Amino acid sequence: MNQITTVGVDLAKSVIVACAVDAEGRMLFVRQFSFHGFGQWAATLSPCTFAMEACGSAHYWARRLKAHGHTARLIAGEFVKPFRKSRSAKNDRNDAQAIVTAVRQPDMRFVSVKSVDSQAMLAWHRMRKGWSDERSALISRTRGLLAEFGVWLSRSPAALMRALPHLMEDERIPTRMRSLLIAAQEELQRLERRIESCELEIRAHSKQSEDAQRIEAISGAGPITASAMVSTVGCGGDFKNGRHLAAWLGLVPKQFSSGGKAVLGPITKRGDTYLRGLLSHGARAALLAALRRAPEKRTRLQQWMVELRMRLGYHKSLVAIANKHARMIWAILAKGENYDPEAWRKHTPQPA
Repeated sequence: MNQITTVGVDLAKSVIVACAVDAEGRMLFVRQFSFHGFGQWAATLSPCTFAMEACGSAHYWARRLKAHGHTARLIAGEFVKPFRKSRSAKNDRNDAQAIVTAVRQPDMRFVSVKSVDSQAMLAWHRMRKGWSDERSALISRTRGLLAEFGVWLSRSPAALMRALPHLMEDERIPTRMRSLLIAAQEELQRLERRIESCELEIRAHSKQSEDAQRIEAISGAGPITASAMVSTVGCGGDFKNGRHLAAWLGLVPKQFSSGGKAVLGPITKRGDTYLRGLLSHGARAALLAALRRAPEKRTRLQQWMVELRMRLGYHKSLVAIANKHARMIWAILAKGENYDPEAWRKHTPQPA
């Protein structure tokens, strides 16, 4: 019997489908396992390569397979899709076959396996984002209901929290609805406490990480951005240069090029939306700080931001600044250097 060298694994919601091939790429079998059964089967195999899409539980299985001596490869879903034999028939078997075909490509790009600590820290970020979204939805819902009775409030969570106790005695609010406002107030307080606990944990992680502290030296990069970048990107070794990181974050323009003529469109918005949102908010803060600073006191980077704002407008400037911050963060993580706002002088020819 031919020896298994590569296994493509499709991680479904309740089962796992594995497609095994030999050294020549010939398919040996396709099997369906339970979660427990897959772990037991993988432990009995001789060391080989397991490939999975970078999705939920993929990092856990990659760490477990590595513990058994296997090589684990994670592939972005968009790189697997072109290898699926039937575009109209998407199923677990076809997906597993596409994954095993993709991993055998010599120029395939892979996702690094995250450590337990990195995933634990990212869990705090995801829960914070989820609870923040729930808070925004509750505020919008409450404001919409109050508007039906002629009460218009600010979008600010703090403004709504201040106004809710007084609305209990407002004659415009029906008695039947006041119990709902009490429930909304309690739910907002609960969400605020949970969001605050997440931010405290994230700030503590940022203080303990040397890389995060170096990132925080960049104007517009706070502890939440620094912690998220360190936990997600790691040492930056997955990216050849800063532009590759910016492209992974979706901060570069789409290309529609043909016949040697390059046509650039809007940004791709691919990759991690959470990181891209943090960098965009940081770019807004950095641009505002640059505009508020006296012209003679602006750094070279701040002067570039102001000139960019005048030339391209507000929104395009934010994208360009976020792109710049992503490249700077890559340099900090990949080279282990501190942020130096005067580093440009080292590469500027000095007058004779």
